Amino acid sequence: MSTDGGCLCGAIRYRCDEEQVITAMHCHCKDCQRVTGSGKATVVMFPDSAVAISGDFSTFDSLGTNGSHVRRGFCPTCGSQMFTFIEEVPGHVFIKAGSMDESDWLKVDLNCWESSAHSWLPPDSSLPGVAKNPEL
Repeated sequence: MSTDGGCLCGAIRYRCDEEQVITAMHCHCKDCQRVTGSGKATVVMFPDSAVAISGDFSTFDSLGTNGSHVRRGFCPTCGSQMFTFIEEVPGHVFIKAGSMDESDWLKVDLNCWESSAHSWLPPDSSLPGVAKNPEL
């Protein structure tokens, strides 16, 4: 079964295979807080082969809090941030769950970066959690 998603203006669209989700997590790291303007990002990890992207997205490269090499994909027109590629996790893409047209099927497995979660948006206590990056 596939799920579609895209940016706010519609210039970038994607389709992903729900059955190939590796994990879904609420990330409370400072970088995710900054790129979402919120207390966390909910991201879904897929193998590259499970995602088809149409439209040209721009990227911004940064060094993650834990030293990983992160490339964030966003729409150059509306600025919607949808994709994350991590050099140390090759062959995979993380998609922001909020960019999906329909995400009620999604099951979040984990909280990560609980060590930097805000008191006004604490980690979901019904989920397992890790202080920093999970082992992927």
